[in-house]
Amino acid sequence: MSAAPTPSCHESGAVATAGPDAAVVALAGTPNVGKSSLFNTVTGARRTVGNWPGTTVEVGRGAWDLGGDPARRVTLVDLPGAYSLDAMSPDEEVTRGVVLAQGEEAPSAVVVVTSAAHLARGLYLVAQLRERTIPVVVALTMLDVAQRRGLDTDAAVLADELGCPVVALDPRRRRGGGQLAAAVQAALVRGPLEPRHTPPTSESEPAGDELALADERFSWIARAVERAQRHAGGARRTFSDRVDRWATAPVVGPLLFLAVMWAVFQVTTVVAAPLQDALDSFFAGPVADGADRLLAWVGLGESPVRGFVVDGLIAGVGMLLTFVPLMALMFLLLAVLEDSGYMARAAVVTDRLMGRLGLPGRAFLPLVVGFGCNVPAIAATRILSQARHRLLTALLVPFTSCTARLTVYVLLATTFFPEHAGSVVFAMYLLSIVLVVLVGLLLRGVLWRALGAEPLVLDLPPYQRPTARLSLAVTWLRLKGFLRTASGIIVATVVIVWFLQSVPAPGAAGTFGAVPVEDSVYAAIARSIAPVLAPAGFGEWQTVSALIVGFIAKEAVISSWAQTYALAEPSSEREPGVLGQQLLETFTASSGGHAGVAVLAFMVFLLAYTPCVATLAAQRREIGLRWTAAGVAMQLAVAYVLAVAVFQVGRLLW
Repeated sequence: MSAAPTPSCHESGAVATAGPDAAVVALAGTPNVGKSSLFNTVTGARRTVGNWPGTTVEVGRGAWDLGGDPARRVTLVDLPGAYSLDAMSPDEEVTRGVVLAQGEEAPSAVVVVTSAAHLARGLYLVAQLRERTIPVVVALTMLDVAQRRGLDTDAAVLADELGCPVVALDPRRRRGGGQLAAAVQAALVRGPLEPRHTPPTSESEPAGDELALADERFSWIARAVERAQRHAGGARRTFSDRVDRWATAPVVGPLLFLAVMWAVFQVTTVVAAPLQDALDSFFAGPVADGADRLLAWVGLGESPVRGFVVDGLIAGVGMLLTFVPLMALMFLLLAVLEDSGYMARAAVVTDRLMGRLGLPGRAFLPLVVGFGCNVPAIAATRILSQARHRLLTALLVPFTSCTARLTVYVLLATTFFPEHAGSVVFAMYLLSIVLVVLVGLLLRGVLWRALGAEPLVLDLPPYQRPTARLSLAVTWLRLKGFLRTASGIIVATVVIVWFLQSVPAPGAAGTFGAVPVEDSVYAAIARSIAPVLAPAGFGEWQTVSALIVGFIAKEAVISSWAQTYALAEPSSEREPGVLGQQLLETFTASSGGHAGVAVLAFMVFLLAYTPCVATLAAQRREIGLRWTAAGVAMQLAVAYVLAVAVFQVGRLLW
């Protein structure tokens, strides 16, 4: 139930390269060993990282300077986590395809990132690569974690045992990058190696031969670990073990997770409120007044341009920007939780619940990503091995409440429930989880009764003290991604909404740019749909039009309201809280005096109805047009039924 450790709102990973003639170095390793942190450190890229498995689900590329000489720049390819070259899921297939590519597509070397805390687990990939000719360099991370567990690792001895360079480093604190660059450069100069023996060439390889080869690999790994790593003081119970006794417990674990997330939303709404009010006053006052004076000075004070600039761009974009403090604080708190290692425990505490849906515990990882942004969450379903698991999860992801919806929740909650805003917002996220469960049970019962679950196989990262640099970097990455995407969408939406509000509806009086908004084409379109939503308590055209705009992007809901109400009273003074007051009047009118219940019904509808167009595009790419269309129909039906039920029952009780 968190924002995910993924690029915010549709932002893709790094795509820079060192040029078409540069060598390509692949960055591989098991999940959650610091690959993406290392990638960001050596390339200067800003790829999202997280102290939990499944962070990387797509290939990232960046230029890596190995020594100051332009000729020594290489293209580093950050690959999804994989335990071996025997692919069990689409993301592992991507890793296998890149590492084992032939001809011009083949990498010149592979850097295998391995955790010293789980040394044997990470060396199986090295064992497979030593059967090839490609040069390998091992980057050894998490030595501090291993030491806390009583494990001392000798990198030099390990290098002798593996027959390849081993470099100890700490990507989170940017230590060891220079030594790794030198080792990679030496490996590139040395060139292809002689394979230890011939690897399997096809899936038709006799089972006995494959088992014998696997046994040899494990024996080689055990021998290397035994000689390179020793227990300094015997095994001892770690801090992570002690905390996980409660954090992953069947009952206490989920309750603790819900309590943590409630605290996040409570702190966010309370702390950000004064900053939001200040920004609202700034845009509604000095910025709008300054624009009015400037337009009047150039002779455009009474022209349609004034409506577009002041009532469109400033009202719409300015209203969205008032939520920047809230988004920044939310992203920061979640980044701290992720960097600490706590968020990975969510998959463990929900494993039993996922099993009831016929999904493996790993399916919770894409769903958690969805609370940040649905688009990368759809892509994250590639970590699941079975096609039906990926399909079911992709259909459930849009029911996770992304951060774009959060801005609308906060506006409505602070307007209608000011004393309980944090709890109301938290309730929406809790309802989101309930919807995922109920819809998942329904889909499984109707479509996939025989859908079997898989046991949870997941590396829990150790708890660690969050670093300010990494937490702030992740926060800035997500906030920048949100603003970059939202700004483009909002400006485009503002233009479209302004145009439709400037055109008189058929039969209405007025000319372009000089028509009351209630007589515009924009209002006429919304009025034609409004009766359908009247049973849910929000059948006014101003509310319906915001939902139509929200189909493009949920961030645009607030800007469309800001435009609509600014244009509705073009001569009124702008003052803090005017939008909230106008929303209160609208919901009161549409609900027959039951504004609070109608707002709750609206928020439920916003949570469950059709996702943004970017999410639909991602769904079509992953599960096809037919299933995407079926998902849209399902979500609209669920949203409508729930919203009507909330209002009709709520108005009898409230």
